[in-house]
Amino acid sequence: MSTLDSSFSAHADKHLSNVDSQLANKYRGDFGGRQPIHTCYIPADKLHKGSETEWQELALSVLKDHAPDAKTLAKAVGLDVAVVAPIYDKVVAKIKREPIEDLRIDFEDGYGRRGDAEEEKHLQLALEAFPNLTAPFTGIRMKSMESVTRARALKTLDQFVSGIVKLGAYPKNFVITLPKVTFVEQVEVMVMACEALEKAHNLAAGTIRFEIQIETTQSIFGPDGQATAAKMIDATKGRLTAFHYGTYDYSAAAGVSAAYQTLDHPAADYAKQLLQVVAAGTTVRLSDGSTNILPVGTTDQVHAAMANHYRLVRRSLERGLYQGWDLHGTHLPTRVLANIIFYREGLQSASNRLRTYLDRAESGTMDEPATALVLANYFLRGLDAGAIEADEIKSLTNQDEQGLRALVLRKGQIS
Repeated sequence: MSTLDSSFSAHADKHLSNVDSQLANKYRGDFGGRQPIHTCYIPADKLHKGSETEWQELALSVLKDHAPDAKTLAKAVGLDVAVVAPIYDKVVAKIKREPIEDLRIDFEDGYGRRGDAEEEKHLQLALEAFPNLTAPFTGIRMKSMESVTRARALKTLDQFVSGIVKLGAYPKNFVITLPKVTFVEQVEVMVMACEALEKAHNLAAGTIRFEIQIETTQSIFGPDGQATAAKMIDATKGRLTAFHYGTYDYSAAAGVSAAYQTLDHPAADYAKQLLQVVAAGTTVRLSDGSTNILPVGTTDQVHAAMANHYRLVRRSLERGLYQGWDLHGTHLPTRVLANIIFYREGLQSASNRLRTYLDRAESGTMDEPATALVLANYFLRGLDAGAIEADEIKSLTNQDEQGLRALVLRKGQIS
């Protein structure tokens, strides 16, 4: 006879019903769609229909003038030419094909404080340029919900959303950046604003999505000693796409001297590691911040800045941060280079492990479904970043893109 009979099982189901609901809804895992490798911020007063071409031209010109071949680029970033030579053309092709993956029209720090009339003028000009943008992901960064900028932030949110609705259907990959979030209540007001705008424009509930910029220490730990970011995920009611780390504002808030405000400062790592923990298993993604050191000046200065940017991007990728900010077109070559090298250098090992898992074969590595999920995502991210070709995925894994995305949605489980 069984001690744990059906009545005990029913009791267990009842006791764990809330847990089951959270696992099925909040912790359902990544949704399997594309994540851009970067977000590029262009101030609203600088945006025009040729902005993406300008970034592309800046990227290609820095290569032409300071790293015109694989040998020079390898030397600039401190790599062996044998690593760069096979992919130099891939870097150039990616920049020519898709210079900006995620374009954020900036009405905040990069734009500054203006009068209402001036901001609304630039807002209208940005709306005129918007239909000409080709980036697969777009959005705006509004001002914060702090008292001094709140009214203007809400006006810009209202007017821009209304403007793009008038242009046609609400864009699928349009995301709003909410900066300088300190308290959960600010997120709650943002959700209420999104709900009101959806109702006014007959948009389906949840259409308007946003990301939260982590730029204050209180967004990591609140005065109650609890992880504020974790509460923010619940407060967004499923609208949150990502947490974006804000390098300079967060560093300043933590008391880090200006000369040491970098992506690899221990204070930055601490904040990002906590964000990884609270977002793990949810649909919320993470993005690292930016560096304000630009590859401009003499060739030696350009190479030093390129080496620094390459190192920081590579470091982020190794730590599971697959997106970052780029502030200038000259950052694009090293962003693309770091991504292509990262995904290609582990290609054979990852394919062997994934094929072994999918074939249920014996090997020297015993992988779990969670690892298979990460391996599948590795190929999909590499494909999205322009590092891996679709036909390579098929030959390496015996799976096409749709098969891998299905594996991601099943959380690494074989059906």
